[in-house]
Amino acid sequence: MERICVFIDGSNLYHGTKEVLPDAHVDIGKLITWLVKSRALVRTYYYNCPISPQHDPTAAKAQQRFFSALGRIPYLQVRLGRLEPRGGGFIEKGVDVSIAVDMLSMGVRNLYDTAILVSSDGDFASAIKAVQELGKHVEVAHFAKGRNVQQAADVAIELNARSLSPLMWPKKPRP
Repeated sequence: MERICVFIDGSNLYHGTKEVLPDAHVDIGKLITWLVKSRALVRTYYYNCPISPQHDPTAAKAQQRFFSALGRIPYLQVRLGRLEPRGGGFIEKGVDVSIAVDMLSMGVRNLYDTAILVSSDGDFASAIKAVQELGKHVEVAHFAKGRNVQQAADVAIELNARSLSPLMWPKKPRP
């Protein structure tokens, strides 16, 4: 049976989802099941950066609840980078490199047959090609803006309102 590892660029997924479904939140467990289908999931790696409680205590607390919920998904590991202040805001550091290194190192060790990357970030095109050169397949779940990763992938799955709607957490009823 085909072995699958899923690599989720959490920030990219979050912001892309907000563009197509502003009031919705992806159920990561449903997303994984939808992507993997009937194949054998080895593990999912979810990458993000923790929000500093000093910068935004409310957002940091919500994010920690989210990370805790991710911890209840079987075969999922959270891998964290860091946020660095730049120009009045923050930028992610260490996430893209971690994803690329993990995809390559796990491919070299033959831990999967197919990598599924969830990201629209065109910077991953080179990593995708390197993984393919190892004889591995690469599928990419991307938003419309992800043309570079789409073109590099063996299989491209567009994430849009139609494909994501069944993968959302149910909306909480209003009081």
